[in-house]
Amino acid sequence: MIQELSQSNNIILLFSLLLITSVLVTKFSSRLGVPTLVLFILIGMLAGSDGLDIIYFDNALLAQLIGVFSLVIILFEGGLQTKWKNVKPIAGTAAILATVGVLFTTAVVAVAAKYILGFTWLEGFLVGSIIGSTDAAAVFSVLKEKNIKMKIKSTLEAESGSNDPMAMFLTISMIQLITGEQDGIVSLIGYFFWQMGIGLILGLVIGRIGAKAINHINLDTSGLYPLFTVAFAFLTYGITSLFDASGLLAVYIAGIVIGNSEELTYRYSILSFNEGFAWMAQIVMFVILGLFVFPSHLFLWDNIIKGVLISIILMFVARPIAVFTNLIKSDYTLKEKIFLSWAGLRGAVPVVLAIFPLLAGLENSQEMFNIVFFVVLTSTLIQGSTITYMAEKLGVDDPRVSKPVHSLELISIGKPNVEMVEYHVTERNKIIGKSLAHIPLPDKSLVNAIIRNDDIITPSGQTVIKDNDILYILVSKKKKNNLIDVLGKNMEIDSAVHEQEEMNKQSDTPT
Repeated sequence: MIQELSQSNNIILLFSLLLITSVLVTKFSSRLGVPTLVLFILIGMLAGSDGLDIIYFDNALLAQLIGVFSLVIILFEGGLQTKWKNVKPIAGTAAILATVGVLFTTAVVAVAAKYILGFTWLEGFLVGSIIGSTDAAAVFSVLKEKNIKMKIKSTLEAESGSNDPMAMFLTISMIQLITGEQDGIVSLIGYFFWQMGIGLILGLVIGRIGAKAINHINLDTSGLYPLFTVAFAFLTYGITSLFDASGLLAVYIAGIVIGNSEELTYRYSILSFNEGFAWMAQIVMFVILGLFVFPSHLFLWDNIIKGVLISIILMFVARPIAVFTNLIKSDYTLKEKIFLSWAGLRGAVPVVLAIFPLLAGLENSQEMFNIVFFVVLTSTLIQGSTITYMAEKLGVDDPRVSKPVHSLELISIGKPNVEMVEYHVTERNKIIGKSLAHIPLPDKSLVNAIIRNDDIITPSGQTVIKDNDILYILVSKKKKNNLIDVLGKNMEIDSAVHEQEEMNKQSDTPT
């Protein structure tokens, strides 16, 4: 009993040290010019049996379970953060890249795998399927703080969020064809439409149900709303999987629906919680995948040479063909297409999918895993670390995209149904040049603070609103729509909403 308890305590200690180390690493990743997720993988490899021999981990089933669990969290958070008005104009393009584009990439990589790795055609297409899609975790992580034009950034994020299901579908289908569980190509076509169609429908339906439940169910404390929200992510994946449809696609769609619903209660708390939860999921997933790899088996000259060749073909041939072919009639410029080609990062999803052949016991599955892992490592390291440089050289960067994020944390004072709205004033806004005294704000609303050039201004009635001001306005929930009308419905409210928790009338302790 004492020995088992001691082992549990050691595992908890090791987990905490790995988590702390990984979080601290994020602070230095930008200075080193290396994507954070690569450092997470390296931490796992260093802690593994081929490194410092702190943890021995070779459980493929557990690694796959952690990977899928983490992907649900990451895709859901990506959906919550996705603004539909930015994605809507490029939704068709993203859908084409996420489906037909993945097929093109898969086909080119399959040919390379056939002749470079010496695999059969089906095994080649399996390798192509595994690394055919861009990775949501990698793209969201690398692009989050980059000043990329909104059109390009939205295209990449929407593509990466919606093409993971395509990669999983193709991978499972290829495995079934190799093992004889699938009848043929014709049956795959019907299976594809079922997977994507039902996944899309269930994502929309459960997302709407989730948004209504979050807004109308009065929970005892505001801390339960983020948990309630993330529960719908796993519910979406679970229910969709029961219908043998794409759970990952459904989760991403549900996140978009919930994140873009009007009047989402406790929006700021929900978004903040899911962002932190997604970071933890990324850290755990990449560290686990790093632990699962044995560098002594991975970095053999044969694997390195083959991996480099596959990586070169993926980055410089397969991805560009997929982008340029599918966007031939689009309004994207040549430089934008080049950047879209270069920013097609590979990450955790291919590594997680590479575990599937291991679980299926396929011949050459270990070699597949090693090659895929090496390709992901080189793609993330080379492409991920040069995103900013390429954006500047190709002229797709936009310094105006990123705005400073300011937050005012409120302590509950016992007044229910009150929100703090963060409003970004842009050059098109009709309130620019007006003093607060001449802006007809709703009754009982108050401008508490103005952020101007990173300085805090205490507002008065004579304060004149200027371009790029950030207003923090206290308003009752009933008057919020009136406030939006006054500020300008055509303008963007970035909706960092700082909610006040409803207090128990018998308690006067702030939450």
